[in-house]
Amino acid sequence: MKVSIAITNAAAPGGQCVLGMQSRPGNPYDGHTLPGQIEQVERITGVAVARGYRGHGVEAEGRRIFISRQKRGITPTIRRELRRRAAIEPVIGHMKTDGHLGRNFLLGVDGDAINAVLAGVGHNLRLLRRWLIRFLCALLAWLYAANRSPSLSFAHRQIT
Repeated sequence: MKVSIAITNAAAPGGQCVLGMQSRPGNPYDGHTLPGQIEQVERITGVAVARGYRGHGVEAEGRRIFISRQKRGITPTIRRELRRRAAIEPVIGHMKTDGHLGRNFLLGVDGDAINAVLAGVGHNLRLLRRWLIRFLCALLAWLYAANRSPSLSFAHRQIT
């Protein structure tokens, strides 16, 4: 079984969100998994991929595929985004250890697909939970500081 993962390319302060996950039965070549992954993640306008994806006819469908170490037709912005290609490795590692992507207890091809999708959902929920905890802590700290500040307190004012 091989799992194909698509994440956001922007450097997010909370972590990389998983946009799409697919499981493939057997051990297909990496280049053959790209068309299905692009169809799943429709909002991708450009894809940064490893060199093994070169020459699989996905460019002819109107999409631009940027291959690592490519020299021609690369703007500085695209070059900077290609450097972010290695950011998926820590996401895969976290999903294998924290999200139980490394070991699958579900039976069959459908079980593989369910396990892959649930690992991606679990990763996104962990990111959302971490952001929500930080937001609530900041909100409580602000409310506590506002309650302790005499300039913001209404207890000393009298209604006339």
